[in-house]
Amino acid sequence: MTEEKTFRFVHDGIAIDVSVDEAGAGTSVLLLPALSSISTSGEMAGLAQHLSQDFHVHSVDWPGFGTEARPRVEWTPDTLSAFFATILDEFRPQAVVAAGHAASYALYHLARCNEALQELVIIAPTWRGPLPTMMNGQRTWFARIRAAVDNPLIGPMLYAANVSQFVVRRMAREHVYSDPAWLSNERLQAKMAVTRGRGARHSSVRFVTGALDRFTDRASFLDAASKVASPILMIFGAETPRKSRSEMEVLAELPNVRAERLQFGKLSVHEEFPDSVASVIARFLAPAPSV
Repeated sequence: MTEEKTFRFVHDGIAIDVSVDEAGAGTSVLLLPALSSISTSGEMAGLAQHLSQDFHVHSVDWPGFGTEARPRVEWTPDTLSAFFATILDEFRPQAVVAAGHAASYALYHLARCNEALQELVIIAPTWRGPLPTMMNGQRTWFARIRAAVDNPLIGPMLYAANVSQFVVRRMAREHVYSDPAWLSNERLQAKMAVTRGRGARHSSVRFVTGALDRFTDRASFLDAASKVASPILMIFGAETPRKSRSEMEVLAELPNVRAERLQFGKLSVHEEFPDSVASVIARFLAPAPSV
């Protein structure tokens, strides 16, 4: 049975509420969703349902994202890193499962802190936002986009145009889900409700333009991953978009990373195919048989 809670994160004197879903018993596992305009901890529900049969699972939203109201703050990588450190201290997980951009925050933190973490699972990990990925790097005019979307007069209109149903469905079809019809009807409406949340545009535009990228280049991303002491499992789908997949394939070459490539799935393989992904995770997290 899943219990829904609210966790209050206080940063620079600002209280930010995030949603937490808790289920199961046993070894503690923390599930962190991707960062995106449509992401919430709800995308981890399928995984949580499977894993909670054997583990004590917390699924947690990121501040600035998810279903709670988002205050107007200057969202930065340091803010989200502070949250990651806080949530580790709060729930003391033995394993973390992080999807998309959440993986880069986990790698960044664990490369610098000697946490008592037994395992790390990263799913379709990314280290730079959609626009820097498309443009193959940062551009100075990305800051002007953020300023325009922040503007109280024109910002809401610009943001609404970029998260319309047409745009969200096209994005989902091209990059996120394997089945073009997977995001439809109730699922689509739930995602659209996330985009319309109060204050959603400020964090969303920062993710899209790369202002929430924890790493500035591939080398620093790989360097962090190589320094993580915990065993790392990376899961990704064969249908992952080319540019993102190439980054994952390079990460898979590190000696401390075990890679599992599924024959299906794009950037949200964990949401679309939770049973297959959960099966791989459960085998990885299972204790070694006693001799």
